[in-house]
Amino acid sequence: MLAGLQNVTFEFGARTIVEDATWHIQPGERIGLIGYNGTGKSTLLKLLVGEYLPSGGTVERSRGTSMGYLHQDLLSFDTHDSILQVALGAFERVLQLEKEIEELGHELERTGDEKTLHEYSDKLHELETLDGYNIHHKTEEVLQGLGFANADLQRPYKEFSGGWRMRVLLAKMILQQPDLLLMDEPTNHLDLPSIEWLEKYLQHYQGSVVIVSHDKYFLNRMVTKIVEVYQQQLHIYTGNYDYYEKEKAIRVEMQQKAYENQQDYIRQNERLVERFRAKASKAAMAQSIMKKLDKLERIEEAEIERPNIRINFRVDKTPGKVLVELKNVSKAFGDNVIIENSSLEIDRGDKIALIGANGKGKSTLLRIIAGVENFSNGERKWGHNVEESFYAQHQLEALNVNNTILDEMKECGSQMTELELRGLLGCFLFSGDDADKKIRILSGGEKARVALAKVIVSKANFLMLDEPTNHLDMHSCDLLIDSLNKYQGSIILVSHDRYFVAKTANKIWEIVDHQIKEFKGGYEEWVAWKERMARQDAGNKKLEKNAEPARPVAVKQEKPAPAPAKQQPGAAIDKDKKKELQKVQRQFQQTEEQIAKLNARKAELEASLADPATYSDKTKFLAAETAYKKAADELALLNRQYEQLFEKIMELES
Repeated sequence: MLAGLQNVTFEFGARTIVEDATWHIQPGERIGLIGYNGTGKSTLLKLLVGEYLPSGGTVERSRGTSMGYLHQDLLSFDTHDSILQVALGAFERVLQLEKEIEELGHELERTGDEKTLHEYSDKLHELETLDGYNIHHKTEEVLQGLGFANADLQRPYKEFSGGWRMRVLLAKMILQQPDLLLMDEPTNHLDLPSIEWLEKYLQHYQGSVVIVSHDKYFLNRMVTKIVEVYQQQLHIYTGNYDYYEKEKAIRVEMQQKAYENQQDYIRQNERLVERFRAKASKAAMAQSIMKKLDKLERIEEAEIERPNIRINFRVDKTPGKVLVELKNVSKAFGDNVIIENSSLEIDRGDKIALIGANGKGKSTLLRIIAGVENFSNGERKWGHNVEESFYAQHQLEALNVNNTILDEMKECGSQMTELELRGLLGCFLFSGDDADKKIRILSGGEKARVALAKVIVSKANFLMLDEPTNHLDMHSCDLLIDSLNKYQGSIILVSHDRYFVAKTANKIWEIVDHQIKEFKGGYEEWVAWKERMARQDAGNKKLEKNAEPARPVAVKQEKPAPAPAKQQPGAAIDKDKKKELQKVQRQFQQTEEQIAKLNARKAELEASLADPATYSDKTKFLAAETAYKKAADELALLNRQYEQLFEKIMELES
């Protein structure tokens, strides 16, 4: 065991965070620490590193275990050093050795002393053992993986914003390679390419990792165990986030059944006590039953800790077919070109996710669409009856700091009752008396949630959302997803939360070479398409590499025969070929959908076969086993068809 909690109780004043909690972290584990906002996830990390002391129980740490802890408070650190120097701070011993070797080298030049020569050789050997000659290369590689350009590496740390500073500190911590890495919301400051890089890096990380995150995709790919902080207890699930969701539903159902059975048992015995109490001959029996009930360990009702209040949008007007149009628009910040002569159109019913790396101009494009950012040429045109609402960080300044949260919501003109507004604020983590807090005392994250709640009640038919889930917990994020799926209006959003994007968007936009590229489909389809294109490119490059040029042969100079006409890329293909291509593409799409359905069915059957209850019923087990074999055979056949259709498409497109 590297570290852990043994029967730990911890309180903040009268509020209990955990009670009698036990949790052991073993070498090589990747753990997701989850729970609603305010349940104490960050507090548990601080207990593990010794920043807080428990009220009861013990925090255990193995001797010699090194720990790294990434958290928001690190942003108070400031320096004039370059980001490369800050990240190189991970190699303290190597840097110290380099300094000592340099000093010994100067001394050797001066004296030629044999003792100094031996010391110099020992230091060089230690440097080599620590792989000290590669630290600059390693550091540059990690910083570049987290999104820094080569030109940035020598820039002073203090020139960067909070999100980029956090990346530097993350790089430093990764390079230190502690035995136990504790990470509090590591993806909050990363764009999609950097999140994907971090996933790949951590999957091969030798130490143990504990991650606090609201990013379900990240947790699914990263962790093999979930620890949930719920009702002052730690609940442990051996699996990723998807496994946790299914298993928790089963546990809640079992607890509820056990609770109901116990309540029936208690009621039956209480009726016996009432019947026997009046009879002198049965009084002793009644007394015995009462003692038994008093000693009974009561099972709690499996109530959900937070109510599932639904967020409902209200749309007053139906807009025209086209909501907003950009024609040949260009935008640049000095030499940094964002878009150039780019055109786009947002139609009624579109739910668009604008994705890509930081610095590509996603938020800038969103502001241009919203009409709050100037551009150098081209035009932007609103459609008929468009009522827009724009959510972005800068809108926090528009909040009236003298208002309470509830008063701020009342001023939106939503015509919602106070009870309805309080219910809505509960979804955005302002429960009970929190709604009466003044805006001026709120943190940045709390103000962001108020601004988002204002967008929800605006009655707009077109929403523009810039990172709407940044300050929400998983439960609130699920409620927002549910409401956006029912929303009758149109949406364009910027988000690095892949789960949120996958559940809400029906179109993907990406800024590539200063142009907006549109993909008509959801996030997962877009990812699959990108992977297919990457495989195709890799295959083409391999073919080019393997193709040998024909050897020149000396021949009599004659007028060459006319070469057969070759289909040029982008040239019009004949009608029959085009018809055949469209037919095969339809078959390909249908096969893809069938594979997705069969995979889901196969996963259900696997879960059923993994359930011990299935084996207690022979008929049920045989039916599940037969269905599983049938699904597996069908899936194998469909996968073969899928590959054949893909090859046919490649052939027709060539």
